[in-house]
Amino acid sequence: MPTTSLDVTSLSEAWAPVIHRPLEDGQARAYAPMFKALGDPVRLRLLSMIASAGGGEVCVCDLTGSFQLTGPTISHHLKVLREAGLVDSDRRGTWVYYRLVPGPLALLAGLLDVTKAAATV
Repeated sequence: MPTTSLDVTSLSEAWAPVIHRPLEDGQARAYAPMFKALGDPVRLRLLSMIASAGGGEVCVCDLTGSFQLTGPTISHHLKVLREAGLVDSDRRGTWVYYRLVPGPLALLAGLLDVTKAAATV
């Protein structure tokens, strides 16, 4: 079941913090789904739960109890995170296990890194 619609390699080659130069149209279109995925409170919580899980991955069965949402709704939010390239998953029997994909998050963090600009102010 591993699916990722984002090519992190192509983004990292053209990557530069926004304080260095404006994003080109293609770059903005590539980053926007990741930011959009993180713009929902449920998805942001899910990502943080997956990222902080011991052992580097977490079963969907351990995520659903933290929300007052149906299983299909949680699955939809996880699908959005997966399609944005922020998490990956594997099916094991009846359960799906999720793990963080660190590359895209590092790109997003670097894209918004303004620490060098703040140091010169």
